[in-house]
Amino acid sequence: MSNNQDHFKFSTGVIAYPIFFVLTIWLVFWFEVRFGFNFSKYGIYPQTFKGLRGVFLSPFLHGSIQHLYHNTIPLFVLSMALFYFYRPIAWKVLFYGIIVSGFLTWYIGRPSYHIGASGLIYVLVSFIFFKGVFAKHYRLVALSLLVIFLYGSMIWYALPLEEGVSWEGHLSGLITGLLFAFIFRKAIAKPKKYVWEEPNYNEDDDPFLKHFDENGNFIEKIEPEPKQPTVNYTFKENKD
Repeated sequence: MSNNQDHFKFSTGVIAYPIFFVLTIWLVFWFEVRFGFNFSKYGIYPQTFKGLRGVFLSPFLHGSIQHLYHNTIPLFVLSMALFYFYRPIAWKVLFYGIIVSGFLTWYIGRPSYHIGASGLIYVLVSFIFFKGVFAKHYRLVALSLLVIFLYGSMIWYALPLEEGVSWEGHLSGLITGLLFAFIFRKAIAKPKKYVWEEPNYNEDDDPFLKHFDENGNFIEKIEPEPKQPTVNYTFKENKD
């Protein structure tokens, strides 16, 4: 069973790791522009052996400054939420999320280069939403609702509606996030249980409820229970 403190605990990594990841993808794009390289050929090219390298490299590659900008903010926000609310499993979700969603894209994708961190973003959106629903913890449910409010419209881009958009990568990310929500179902923060929720709870022993009578009326002063009389026996030695 996971400890709530392991999940809801702020550390420098909550901000540092997302910043590092975002700076890395920006640095790769700057290197391309500065020295005239085009790394798109290192993306996922479905159903080819050579295209498998994109499973690991594609999240760091972007086709334009607009593409990179649109991925930066949601990637930073969602990964920061992941490290704060799900710190014990955050690295597993990121690492395996890149691999699994990448392989799915490689398997179902069109014969074209698929690049960008959007697949990982869809993993995080799907995982955070479904994980909060399964957890039934008020903080995680609130996070799920916030994610849907901010990024719920992204669901449409997991369908083949716009040309030039890797809907296969988006769909793979959604499926992977849902799958991870099931796999890591036990690694969740448990809702706090109060005394009256325990199976061995007895109302008669509750000091608070003793202030109310059987009709629910408040008793201003509780009469102390009468003490049972005690008898003391003293042994005296007979000197006769």
